[in-house]
Amino acid sequence: MTTPLKLAPRAVPGVGMTGQRAVERLLQRLREQGITDERVLRAIGSVPRHQFIDEALASRAYEDTALPIGRGQTISQPWVVARMTEALIERSLPKRVLEVGTGSGYQAAVLSTLGIEVFTVERIDELLRDARRRFRQLSLDIRSRHDDGRLGWPEHGPFDGIIVTAGGAALEAPLLEQLAPGGTLVAPVGGASAQRLLRLRREGDTIEQDDLGAVVFVPLLSGVQ
Repeated sequence: MTTPLKLAPRAVPGVGMTGQRAVERLLQRLREQGITDERVLRAIGSVPRHQFIDEALASRAYEDTALPIGRGQTISQPWVVARMTEALIERSLPKRVLEVGTGSGYQAAVLSTLGIEVFTVERIDELLRDARRRFRQLSLDIRSRHDDGRLGWPEHGPFDGIIVTAGGAALEAPLLEQLAPGGTLVAPVGGASAQRLLRLRREGDTIEQDDLGAVVFVPLLSGVQ
């Protein structure tokens, strides 16, 4: 059975560099860089990225680049969001996904737009409050929590998919424990200068691992702010 794509409504129509032409140019660039899953491209095209960044940066919203969102954090490059999403759903569309590192809320919005039930954890309260406001504006039903994301969200586990949007030196054991049988985890792993995007799939008692290439993410930190 095919799950229909749930399109996120745009609360404010974009104009100029936030309009439809800018979105189409971004989608074309993503295709040129190897993103082939049309579900992912439609989701990227339907989520208004300019609403997830500061108004002063809105003219750059549909550039394929990471942008600052405050507190030393960034909204990920659209290609990275698309690649991680594509890797997560390649075999099948997960029903329930845990995101570690809400940030601006953009990655969670893309996942929710695909019809996935999203649980997201953020350690910085200010960022989470802003993300929640955006979720309400876009009528996205996303569950969120202010906590140390390295611990996951065990009360709602196990999850069919886990996506980590900050880089750690190693994969956190609690996250692996919350990955359901047959589930997929996508995360950047390594030091600040040598991170690799890894995909892990739990198959019975074993875990298969794929290296999806070099990436650069902000560090995965402990505690809450």
